[in-house]
Amino acid sequence: MMELLASIGCHFWVRLRTMWLWISLVLVLQYSKTVLSDPNYLIGLGSYDITGPAADVNMMGYANTEQLASGIHFRLRARSFIVAEPQGKRVVFVNLDACMASQLVTIKVLERLKARYGSLYTEQNVAISGIHTHAGPGGYLQYVVYIVTSLGFVRQSFDALVDGIEKSIVQAHENLQPGSIFVNKGELLDGGVNRSPSAYLNNPTSERSKYKYDVDKEMTLLKFVDDQWGPVGSFNWFATHGTSMSRTNSLISGDNKGAAARFMEDWFEQNGIRSNELDTDGIPRRVSNIISGIHRNHHELLELAASFQSSPGKPATRTSSTARRVRNALRQADKPGFVSAFCQTNCGDVSPNVLGAFCIDTGLPCDFNHSTCGGKNELCYGRGPGYPDEFESTRIIGERQFNKALDLFNKASEQLKGKVDYRHTYLDFSQLEVTIPKAGGGSEVVKTCPAAMGFAFAAGTTDGPGAFDFKQGDDKGNPFWRLVRNLLKTPDKKQVDCQHPKPILLDTGEMKTPYDWAPSILPIQIFRIGQLVILSVPGEFTTMSGRRLRDAVKTVLTSSGHGEFGSNIHVVIAGLTNTYSQYITTFEEYQVQRYEGASTLYGPHTLSAYIQEFQKLASTLIKGQPVEPGPQPPDLLNKQIGFLPPVVMDSTPAACPRNDLMTEGTFALVEILQEKDTWVPVYDDDDFCLRFKWSRPSKLSPRSQATIEWTVPPSASLGVYRIKHFGAAKRLLGSIKHFTGSSSAFVVA
Repeated sequence: MMELLASIGCHFWVRLRTMWLWISLVLVLQYSKTVLSDPNYLIGLGSYDITGPAADVNMMGYANTEQLASGIHFRLRARSFIVAEPQGKRVVFVNLDACMASQLVTIKVLERLKARYGSLYTEQNVAISGIHTHAGPGGYLQYVVYIVTSLGFVRQSFDALVDGIEKSIVQAHENLQPGSIFVNKGELLDGGVNRSPSAYLNNPTSERSKYKYDVDKEMTLLKFVDDQWGPVGSFNWFATHGTSMSRTNSLISGDNKGAAARFMEDWFEQNGIRSNELDTDGIPRRVSNIISGIHRNHHELLELAASFQSSPGKPATRTSSTARRVRNALRQADKPGFVSAFCQTNCGDVSPNVLGAFCIDTGLPCDFNHSTCGGKNELCYGRGPGYPDEFESTRIIGERQFNKALDLFNKASEQLKGKVDYRHTYLDFSQLEVTIPKAGGGSEVVKTCPAAMGFAFAAGTTDGPGAFDFKQGDDKGNPFWRLVRNLLKTPDKKQVDCQHPKPILLDTGEMKTPYDWAPSILPIQIFRIGQLVILSVPGEFTTMSGRRLRDAVKTVLTSSGHGEFGSNIHVVIAGLTNTYSQYITTFEEYQVQRYEGASTLYGPHTLSAYIQEFQKLASTLIKGQPVEPGPQPPDLLNKQIGFLPPVVMDSTPAACPRNDLMTEGTFALVEILQEKDTWVPVYDDDDFCLRFKWSRPSKLSPRSQATIEWTVPPSASLGVYRIKHFGAAKRLLGSIKHFTGSSSAFVVA
């Protein structure tokens, strides 16, 4: 009997223990679902250096022939993410620290991906987008009008982009692991202002009354969480121009968005998943994470520094600058590096120079309608928050975006769930038929036009004024410049009428010598990742244009009757993607002919064409229907002409940065002394506080020199430092000789 009771008791406790085990397991699973979430996608992120030539090359953006690269503010990168269904479709999004995407670059990247992966990555599911920095090397686009100021095609710029994009995608592909994606949105109020408010005010009052601001203030952020490693990256979209750095700057820079990305990546490398630990000054404090405290008094440090002599230039290997790169020391070997991209959206009329536009001669505000001072556009400049220091303005606008992104990242809780899908097509924008509503009811069919640029294009903007007697808001033109225009190409009456009221300065769509001056065939593309929809556009939409496009696509997706989205949908525009075709204004803004209207290439109905064709694309996406690929864009690589002379000979002490781009390496390094004889790298030329400047004593000199400026940040540890330079000299017969040199040691106290 006792044995029976013992047996019953044993079984009872076994069952009770089993029951509690199951209850605990259910609770753990439930907890993991709510806290860690189910990894419902494969995610992978990658990043690679695309800095390119840091000397002699004209910068892309301001079209200022005198703005030639002569050093590095901080490096440029291609940042990529891949999202895939485990057994389904996948998409690739690449964010470039470059002025814009290039059709030729896109074509060649896709060719490389096809050779490497077959049909896995194609024009359908790969999007390549630019942040619109105006401080990167130019010469990488294939159409004449975009490479005139760079003396034509620059192969080094082009190759750096193609190589870097491919390698960033390869990294993302090789990092693919189960993971989750979260989305969050929030307002950033002090990141941009409308630089063409008179054009914005020409939009209907009823439409403007729906919005609190005349620029979009919302940032949309994706947080990528690897199932094994936790958070591995973030991408966000926010509208503000990459023009904190001025048209006279000569240092390569990712401008405010590139700076924000560097701040966010450095912050995460220091803080890991301790997401709430942010230094009070907002900028990451990297040195304290690398270097332990050095407890010596100031006198001892001075004596120690004096014992070191500046080493002369000496031979080095190509890999030395890469091996000493600061971020190599920060990263765990087996863990993917944190990738943070600050992407561009409908920034067409949005300036980061938030203090407003003022006349440099009087200090008074510029003319409201024309952005002139005494009738001249050259004197009207926008002021950033760090005015008159453009580096400080870049830091502030970058830091504001970083802080908002960090807040959204920490609080992101809405998980993306659902299909991964995409649609893509090419369209000939020089002759699209567009159905638009008529004022008295009904509809009519209109057409877009071959590309053309108006007189106000040459006036520039308050971010970078033009020259001569051009001005924004010019819908007439003048006889002298018409005569100059006619020497190149006289537009016919059909083109003049089509582009009205734009007075045509350059009839680029009909100029074909020595090859096409402007694109006519453009890509449009939609990505879907669960309830997120990305609209890839090959240009710069103004604020109201972007709002109209987003609303039109959202209407199609939510009223299709399929019920997949409902009201839970996030639609973002990825600007300057896959190729570049300048601006897209509303019909009403076009009538005013500010800079943006004059740069809307395909006439007053350009936006209506985009809306019509994106609605078609969205409809096929929601219905699961295929799309015709459309006419293929030209590959003009073999027709490219470049007049930038090569480096024939360049000797030490510094040597031209074009001899070796130091890709994934550095030209400049700050090291701190540990113990008695160990130098540890703490800052390199990818840091905001370290500037590498290059110059020649004279234009034809076979020698060149480097100046390295380190603005000591408040977070720098007490200690002995030295500055080191890496270079590559070119001998007359063409061989490259790498070298390194360092400065005398000094004390930071």
